[in-house]
Amino acid sequence: MKRQLIFDFIEIAFLFILIVVPVRFFITEPFLVRGESMEPNFHNWDYLVIDKLSFFLRDPKRGEIIIFHPPFDDKVFYIKRVIGLPGERIVINENKIMIFNEENSNGFVLEEDYLQNHYTSGKIDLTLGKNEYFVLGDNREVSYDSRKWGPVKRERIIGRVILKIPLLRLTEALIK
Repeated sequence: MKRQLIFDFIEIAFLFILIVVPVRFFITEPFLVRGESMEPNFHNWDYLVIDKLSFFLRDPKRGEIIIFHPPFDDKVFYIKRVIGLPGERIVINENKIMIFNEENSNGFVLEEDYLQNHYTSGKIDLTLGKNEYFVLGDNREVSYDSRKWGPVKRERIIGRVILKIPLLRLTEALIK
């Protein structure tokens, strides 16, 4: 009986190592939002699950929410929205974001339906290099983003958000 119990424990531990550990480290990873830079779409203490595998198969797309290491620190993680893609010219002026690329040589104004009355400050005229992305927070007034420290290199991107669980708001609702 003891021998069977030990064998069962070893089997469960082996399966855990074989299945859960690779999923956690190579496919998905949990994160907590800290700060207000992505409000109203992501709030402080929202629990996120990110997909780390997609960007091995394809490049990030405009509008996706990504987790990455900012250019100035390898130990912290930021959450922002992809605005500009490699090779594009980004012009920000008077709350308007213009994007120039091969398909739109005359440029187009970026429509951002996910924003609610947020002002995009700054005067920027920047052409992104190969493997560079321009990222902004949704709460433009408080976001520390590419307007301050420039583009994010592709290799610094960890993954994209695939699930959001509003932990703090769920907890508050349960307490009431």
